[in-house]
Amino acid sequence: MSERMSPGPVNSNNCFREAVCVHTNKVYDSCKSKECVRDLRVYLTTESQAFINNNCVTVKPRCAELLYANIDVEKIQYNKGFYSVDVRFFYRITVEASTAVGCPRLLSGLAVYDKRAVLFGSDGGARIFSSRYCQNGADFQYLQSANKPIAVVETVEPVILEAKIVEPSYCCGCCCDVNTVPNCVGQCFGGEDIALDNDGNKLYVTLGQFSIMRLERDIQLLMPAYDICMPERDCSCSDDGSCDDPCEIFERFEFPVDAFFPPRKETHTNDSCDCRNKCR
Repeated sequence: MSERMSPGPVNSNNCFREAVCVHTNKVYDSCKSKECVRDLRVYLTTESQAFINNNCVTVKPRCAELLYANIDVEKIQYNKGFYSVDVRFFYRITVEASTAVGCPRLLSGLAVYDKRAVLFGSDGGARIFSSRYCQNGADFQYLQSANKPIAVVETVEPVILEAKIVEPSYCCGCCCDVNTVPNCVGQCFGGEDIALDNDGNKLYVTLGQFSIMRLERDIQLLMPAYDICMPERDCSCSDDGSCDDPCEIFERFEFPVDAFFPPRKETHTNDSCDCRNKCR
């Protein structure tokens, strides 16, 4: 093993100028998932719920949008260094409903999906405190959670695969019941209330979800530094307060050829059609 280096100038023939100590997050464990979530209950807005109660409708999937993810990390007592990561995803679902007469109508509602993963986050005995200011936050320390790993969840927009209207007595058997709606989620529906009761017809959807979950911890690493990052472009104005001439700036723009002549789609023999429903 080579001799341990210390922060400071590096006296060698390589291009490194110095070794610097950097505070960053280290990924201790991670996992990925590709899930098809069947029969996910959609809690419609009161107006949309009244529509499917009073009309015999058929529905077509339109789009699904991930609004929020609530993440909780808890230490597993029987397995040292491992943590359970519980995530509740909140989706806004939009479908197109049709009746025997009249124009189709867009219905929207809330769906939730719970996911759990067990990841390694190691054990840390040090208590970590920070002087970072949090506006409108409580001015006290959280001792119990001072040295837990941080859970990060990355997702892409879900794909809505199927939608159906079922009778009030239908039960999917999933644990996707919703008793309360967080304020930040409820505001995404334009002030409309979400019908959380089980009376009337129900809307169920099937979603495709891609996600990556990981556990991170703060760590200090010794990194080679080439030089300082000084910006090279000058964005200052002239003495009279005027900046670059707008016509000179416009001259630097490239002619938008693709806007006048849309490019032809490239053909590949093994490509599959990526047909996704989009909201209007």
